[in-house]
Amino acid sequence: MLEVEATQLPDVLILKPRRFGDDRGWFCETWNAGRMREHGLDLAFVQDNHSFSADVGTLRGLHYQSPPHAQDKLVRCSRGAIRDVVVDARNGSPTFGKWIAIEISAEDGRQILVPKGFLHGFVTTTPDTEVQYKVTDLYDPECDGSVAWDSLDIDWGLDGSQPILSNKDVVAPDFSDWHSPFDYEQAS
Repeated sequence: MLEVEATQLPDVLILKPRRFGDDRGWFCETWNAGRMREHGLDLAFVQDNHSFSADVGTLRGLHYQSPPHAQDKLVRCSRGAIRDVVVDARNGSPTFGKWIAIEISAEDGRQILVPKGFLHGFVTTTPDTEVQYKVTDLYDPECDGSVAWDSLDIDWGLDGSQPILSNKDVVAPDFSDWHSPFDYEQAS
């Protein structure tokens, strides 16, 4: 069983695999290609990524990988909790520049599907947080990019404190100065 929930951004989905529990704990399938196809999702993941952040307030994003190596991502928090942010970066999209933020945690088991053409980032809300995500294309440093985390009035839930950033994210361009490599293609 898999619950699929739509969001305000078309194609960005929240997925919640069913957990089967007993007195030992629980088990769940975090990815099942057959169940995904039942929901119209036919994705071929080729790489798994895993990040660890020691401190609360560690912010990673807003990241993307441009064509020809753009990636769909299936993101989950396997330890701790995060505030996950997705931004529509598809030129011509009716929701271009709009964003959503959702809380996901190891405890709730929710995952977020971030399609190609969307920026992605998260901030840790607990110490010692681990995030894992599957992607549909291999990492390519020539296609790797970042947009300034604070250039879209996103509510990161930081309550006025400054996040912990990588050098890459410190120097990322503002959204208004950035030229998106993604185009919106409406299905007819």
